[in-house]
Amino acid sequence: MSMLASPPETRRLGRSDIFISPLAWGMWRLAETYRSIEDAARLVHTAVDCGITLLDTADIYGFDGLRGFGAAESLLGEVLAAEPGLRGRFVLATKGGIAPPAPYDQSAGYMRGAIEASLQRMRVEVIDLYQIHRPDILAHPQELARVLEDALASGKIRSVGVSNFSRHQTAALNHFLGGILASTQLEISPLQIEPVQDGAMDQAMMLGLTVLAWSPLAGGRLLNPVDARDVAVGMAVAGALDDFADARGISRSVAALSWLMAHPAGIVPIVGSQDVARIRQAARAGDVVWNRQDWYGILVAARGESLP
Repeated sequence: MSMLASPPETRRLGRSDIFISPLAWGMWRLAETYRSIEDAARLVHTAVDCGITLLDTADIYGFDGLRGFGAAESLLGEVLAAEPGLRGRFVLATKGGIAPPAPYDQSAGYMRGAIEASLQRMRVEVIDLYQIHRPDILAHPQELARVLEDALASGKIRSVGVSNFSRHQTAALNHFLGGILASTQLEISPLQIEPVQDGAMDQAMMLGLTVLAWSPLAGGRLLNPVDARDVAVGMAVAGALDDFADARGISRSVAALSWLMAHPAGIVPIVGSQDVARIRQAARAGDVVWNRQDWYGILVAARGESLP
């Protein structure tokens, strides 16, 4: 049986000089409810102690919580201010370009301000990976590229990525950036397989982009189906994952994460859990090896029909 390659312990972020772990930790829920600096620090330490070196946040995270716009970045900034040595242990990624109630603004003036504000909130001098969170249809990619190039040249950011961009939007910005785009972040999970089938992974491999997968467990729906489609497709996918997981003594969530990581595009799942035990459990995903038959079995279950 043909076995698929295990993810490397570290991988290059795009074609940059930055190296990251094959798994990332995300701070989408870090500031949803009030969390003390000590609690937030415990989560950051858990991730990096488990070998997760890419930490992903955004200026919009926490906006609906008690702390307002920039809440997650500000909380991380407080953690880093209390323990400055922690900053050197991970690659810092954030996102900008969502501007409620616009809803998006990637004009030159706004983006320059957004980058500066993220730096100040997180109390850092440089952002390792700055991502455009969602595409602004009214922003010309050439104008956006000039702002990002200026931030790179001034040392405020080290690399550039996109999030939730279509293939054409990705190609356009990459063109105006002279081909230096480092990453693309998409929703990918065993319940959201469109990027695996629509050419997004092929484009990423062609352009040398690191693929970051947000909501790799389908926002928890993979573990707890909530609607009719989830029940129909989710139960089939869950069953296939459980068969694989039970034979190896791992959880369904670890199986799901490792399934993504086995793709040749080098998908890096972003674990969104704010639970110490679940972060530690997720870190095991890099040790799981798939063969082609088992991997395609999950894909077929997700499709709900056989491959042609």
